[in-house]
Amino acid sequence: MFVRAVYTTGDPTKIDMAIRAMNTEGRDLLEDRPGYRGASVFVDRVLGKLLAASWWESEQARRNSDEVLRERRAAMLEPFAGTVAVDNYEALVFHQVRQPQAGGGLRLTRLEFDPMDTDLLADTFRATVVPKLETLPGLARASLMVDRDRGRGIAAAVFVDQTSLAASRAGQAGARHEGAAKAHVSVIGLEEFEVVHTDVRGD
Repeated sequence: MFVRAVYTTGDPTKIDMAIRAMNTEGRDLLEDRPGYRGASVFVDRVLGKLLAASWWESEQARRNSDEVLRERRAAMLEPFAGTVAVDNYEALVFHQVRQPQAGGGLRLTRLEFDPMDTDLLADTFRATVVPKLETLPGLARASLMVDRDRGRGIAAAVFVDQTSLAASRAGQAGARHEGAAKAHVSVIGLEEFEVVHTDVRGD
């Protein structure tokens, strides 16, 4: 699958307006597009961050959808958005244990790597990281998304609730350390979000 990620920062006191727009008008627009496989909305209400990701069965379907959605995106994110960044990824790993629920937690690890090591990263994530994440109570989903050309990626672990997210920090740190060493990647960012909505269909 292929993913478009919209990362928005703004005034925390206005984030609920953006959440409502993305969960209503945003989802309605997406569901009408060919090749759509689901979407997710995650937020950090304290700092004022919103991450919206849409999933597509092909790169062409993602590209076609953006032509329609680009014009509406700014309007949906107003008046919350101060900055908006859009990135495109290929989903190399999508491992779902159970369906994540609203109120759950996302831990996002941002990665940089030599594009020639993309396959090594994917293999390491499947063989080393995912089995370790599966031992953590409350894991709902683990995924790896990459931009092969730029040598950048995101590893995402979604947990069923905030308690599980907090309890998993030490365990995931060990998996992250081992995986980064084996895959020759640099960890350049670590963030946590609340799950607002996710309905991605990985099958």
